[in-house]
Amino acid sequence: MRLYNTLSRRVEDLTFPTGVVRMYVCGITPYDTSHLGHARVGVVYDTLVRYLRSQGLEVRYVQNVTDVDDPLFERARRDGVDWRDLAEQQTRRYLESMARLNVAPPTYYVRASSVIPQMIRVIERLIALGHAYVRNGAVYYRIATQPDFGAIAHADRATLLRMANEMGNHPDDPNKLDPLDFVLWQPSAPDEPAWESPWGPGRPGWHIECSTMATEYLGPQVDIHGGGADLIFPHHACEIAQAEPVTGVRPFVRCWMHTGLVSLGGIKMSKSLGNMVFVDDVLRRYSPAALRLAILSYPYRQDFEYSEDVVRRAEAQVSRVRDVLAAQGQQPLDAAPYQARFLAALEEDFQTPTAIAVLLELADALHEADGGSPEARQQVRTMLDVLGLQI
Repeated sequence: MRLYNTLSRRVEDLTFPTGVVRMYVCGITPYDTSHLGHARVGVVYDTLVRYLRSQGLEVRYVQNVTDVDDPLFERARRDGVDWRDLAEQQTRRYLESMARLNVAPPTYYVRASSVIPQMIRVIERLIALGHAYVRNGAVYYRIATQPDFGAIAHADRATLLRMANEMGNHPDDPNKLDPLDFVLWQPSAPDEPAWESPWGPGRPGWHIECSTMATEYLGPQVDIHGGGADLIFPHHACEIAQAEPVTGVRPFVRCWMHTGLVSLGGIKMSKSLGNMVFVDDVLRRYSPAALRLAILSYPYRQDFEYSEDVVRRAEAQVSRVRDVLAAQGQQPLDAAPYQARFLAALEEDFQTPTAIAVLLELADALHEADGGSPEARQQVRTMLDVLGLQI
């Protein structure tokens, strides 16, 4: 297929000579109820997996749970609960919400806390190679060793620093050689978990978690690495900087695929603004198929502007398709051209809105043909399966 690569800013041919697709998607930090940002990431990449498998490919899909990170510990501290209990509760709620949207579990669902020894080994290797340094029980990545650091963001240094600071970077940390150097290992606060390491008890930084999990489960190179566009910098830039020196394989990722963000009233949804829309709240009013269809009706690279009207319209479309599938007609209708156009849309940069339009066009043609034939209706079901729509 062809996919837009964030690193090159081009739609590129992506082939899989071995018939195996190695795919990694950045998952949740489990400290709050699942919102539409989580749902969009879950639905888009689940649909991509379904499409690739429909083409006879084996997909090894890894998604992480970042259960070692500041937001989780901060929420546990605020609520007076154990971080492990909070992570387990919210991970379970997330998986339940995704199951309602017919998002299938990935091949490997990996908790960051389960791969701490592997992270320590990677950090040791980065130090040995001169890419990291130790200061007062903490380990930092030395970005000066990577002249192209941050290339995936396509921004100048001042912009990179601003973006990093917005995502929790501490530019004034006196232990740093460069304000953009980032933490690989840090001492834990008294109420945070700590693991033994060569640099003293502590915990890993955020970025080392994903690159370690990806290479541990998929090998030195990933075919498709996904996540929300808000992770491009610093998170994914840091993953590249960490993985490539240790594995010796460039590029670490053959195609960086990012979903647009979710907004409400033109403003990005965020917990700080209190404008979140939660999956379970939407599903009290609309069917899971309608919400999934609404999410896929936007091009994956564009921001998704949520509104009740979008889901309401999708619900009506679900009803149209359901009526067609319930028909008992026997009138011949050649659905093969529709199927070809449907697959062509997904092959060319995963154009789910175009694929949905073809599906609805076929449904309308079947309606006009009094339900068409069982074979044509089966083509509709095949399309629905690829899109993960249970109607």
